[in-house]
Amino acid sequence: MLDRYGRIIDYLRISLTDRCNFRCSYCMPQEGLQVLDSSEFLSYEELLRIIKVLGQYGIDKVRLTGGEPLIRHGIVDFIRGINSLGTIRDIALTTNGSLLGTMAKELKAAGLRRVNISLDTIDPARFRRITGRDELHRVLAGLKQASAAGFHHVKLNVVLTEEVGEADLDFFIAEVQQNPVAVRFIEYMPIGRQPLEAGTGLIQSVKARIQVRTGDVLQPCFPVGGSGPARYYRLSQSQGWFGFITPRSEHFCQQCNRIRLTADGKIKPCLLSNTEFDIKKALRSHCSDQEIYEHFARAVWAKSAQHRMGYDQPAGEIHRAMVTVGG
Repeated sequence: MLDRYGRIIDYLRISLTDRCNFRCSYCMPQEGLQVLDSSEFLSYEELLRIIKVLGQYGIDKVRLTGGEPLIRHGIVDFIRGINSLGTIRDIALTTNGSLLGTMAKELKAAGLRRVNISLDTIDPARFRRITGRDELHRVLAGLKQASAAGFHHVKLNVVLTEEVGEADLDFFIAEVQQNPVAVRFIEYMPIGRQPLEAGTGLIQSVKARIQVRTGDVLQPCFPVGGSGPARYYRLSQSQGWFGFITPRSEHFCQQCNRIRLTADGKIKPCLLSNTEFDIKKALRSHCSDQEIYEHFARAVWAKSAQHRMGYDQPAGEIHRAMVTVGG
């Protein structure tokens, strides 16, 4: 599928649920969230039908997100079902990691290829403040088990809402030096009535501090797996990589290759837009496969040239909280 700017859309991000066992301050609204009844979610059967149809039109990469996708029952069988379609070459998952320790092996066996784990700090007190949970030990266990299960190039996603602590930076440097992991620092996107400020200059600050602490120079390198927008660098003797994702200060919309599907059946052409197309209503009205494709084709054609956040669009104009979209 091509959008009207000539971008090839081959990547589908699916939110499986709006529920999460964490309460991250940059993702969950401060006042809480009225979660959907599970009957409002697209069923696994409906999702597999969508993936099968889109596989005929060039979608060959799928990422499963949430909320927290691992809390939805049946996800291992669902991944096995995606894999059995034969058209999706890359199945990936974004998780907070708290349930990964007990599920990593069966997820890998089912056909999951890649895992991204959200980890903003290794300081227990700060972790509690950010996530609302005392679960750091489980996230670190999940990271260990993901590597043990055979996932290559595990990615750690670090949202920069404030300066990264020195202990955090030392941990991330050690991970990159000792293991083939990618630590990705992501500019915070304040959408959905969040109380936090995005901050400025944090990416450059982190780059500089890594070089000072290691006495080494970050050298640009080729992208590390997947289809994400990170710009990657490595230290001279490291096994892993650092990535930097800059949706606000240096947007990468001209390279966008993705379309999003929310748990409640809305197609979103862009994360940072309120435009949505309802596919659930069509599915539950017994639409044809051709009609499924046409719904997605209209959404792809509606993709804008670039998002407006950081330009003339206030953050509060984005209606959905991040937890209901999947990032």
